[in-house]
Amino acid sequence: MISNKVINEAAFRIKDRIHHTPIFTSQYLNKLSGVSLHFKCENFQKTGSFKARGALNSVWQLSDKQKAAGVATHSSGNHGQALAWAAQQQNIKAFIVMPENAPAVKVEAVKGYGATVVFCESTLQGREQALAEVQQKTGAIFIPPYNFENTIAGQATCALEVFKELPMIDTLLCPVGGGGLLAGSALSAHFSAKQLEVWGCEPELASDAHASFKTGELQAAMPPITVADGLRTSLGPINFGYIKQFARGILLCSEEEIKAAQQLIWQRLKIVVEPSSAVPLACILKNPQHFKGKEVAVIITGGNVDFRTETGG
Repeated sequence: MISNKVINEAAFRIKDRIHHTPIFTSQYLNKLSGVSLHFKCENFQKTGSFKARGALNSVWQLSDKQKAAGVATHSSGNHGQALAWAAQQQNIKAFIVMPENAPAVKVEAVKGYGATVVFCESTLQGREQALAEVQQKTGAIFIPPYNFENTIAGQATCALEVFKELPMIDTLLCPVGGGGLLAGSALSAHFSAKQLEVWGCEPELASDAHASFKTGELQAAMPPITVADGLRTSLGPINFGYIKQFARGILLCSEEEIKAAQQLIWQRLKIVVEPSSAVPLACILKNPQHFKGKEVAVIITGGNVDFRTETGG
């Protein structure tokens, strides 16, 4: 099990290399939801998402021999960008396997950090097969996007910042795809805010985490067709172990609710967020009875939007 010491060491390791992101509020959204909301804005993080935390924590623990081999991963975009950026900081080669339907803006960003992009089918099997081929050819070290304890510990530092800045909150929500952020957040709460409830939030069209939590057994993901491209990954078994033990539950929302929540965040918080980031607000608006009268923190996970798609360009 990841210890409190490991999470705090990760926080110390990365603190001077990442942004301490702001926390925003909105009276309009509080009134609309009946909840006191606090938005941790990781869309302002390095590379535009919370993924910089886990990637940096992982890369900074590699040996010189491993660094010389380079790093590789599979990612729909945000982890790929984060790993490419973290590798660039130490002049390490990076190879990023991306699904063929990954947003162009994320593909371009990965290349912009100097990484080599390899496209694959938009399935977990396709990702893993392409990654295996890349590793065989290059010898690069695999840095998993979520199902990896160094990644989880890095993601846990986000919630840790929230708990230190907002000691009065009693609930935290974040999206769940692979589960690294939710697992890390639930662990942080277990060690630093035991009375606090941590909820995962997921699209109905990518609800393997919900099914897994409900049954107590890891469930296979359905074909991921949600607009929330950052949540099209399957829940990792290591992450599920922590989520099952320490999270309060998994909430679901529809595609229409995700789009509406994204628009509200754009309009009322005046910040750019990707669809995955809007999933927690969509779940709150769908289930206000769970949170009425509570102090709720929401992790805005990223802001890497392809405006050519969003605006019809």
